[in-house]
Amino acid sequence: MGAKLSGSGGGKYAVEQNSEINVTPFVDVMLVLLIIFMVAAPMAAVNVKIALPNAVAKPATNPPKPVYISIQPGGRLFIGDYTTDLAELGDTLRIQLGDKRSPEKERIYIRADKDVMYGDFMGVMNALQDNGFYSVALVGEDKKD
Repeated sequence: MGAKLSGSGGGKYAVEQNSEINVTPFVDVMLVLLIIFMVAAPMAAVNVKIALPNAVAKPATNPPKPVYISIQPGGRLFIGDYTTDLAELGDTLRIQLGDKRSPEKERIYIRADKDVMYGDFMGVMNALQDNGFYSVALVGEDKKD
């Protein structure tokens, strides 16, 4: 609350109460906020108008632990970090998955070196299909700009 010194009243040092509200700081703060929002609002909006379709697909659940098969040049196979060969691929995958995960529903991720021969890659694909693993995903590296 403000006070003012006045010559009228009870003496040389009498102080009166000023009951008027000083709105100048309030107006200054509001103008600054208005300018900030006027500048920031166009930057947050997208100018391209499109009609987005409704999403009807349920979100996919991630597997408890993804299974990666890596193929090196020369045909060397790895399940995770452990080496295996083409003849044991299906049995090794079943052991690693355990009884609770079904081969028909399990997605297998294949990572192959760019210098792997096509025949080696197809051998792995055929071995997976022969052992009931039908869901296969190929892993590639994102292009770096």
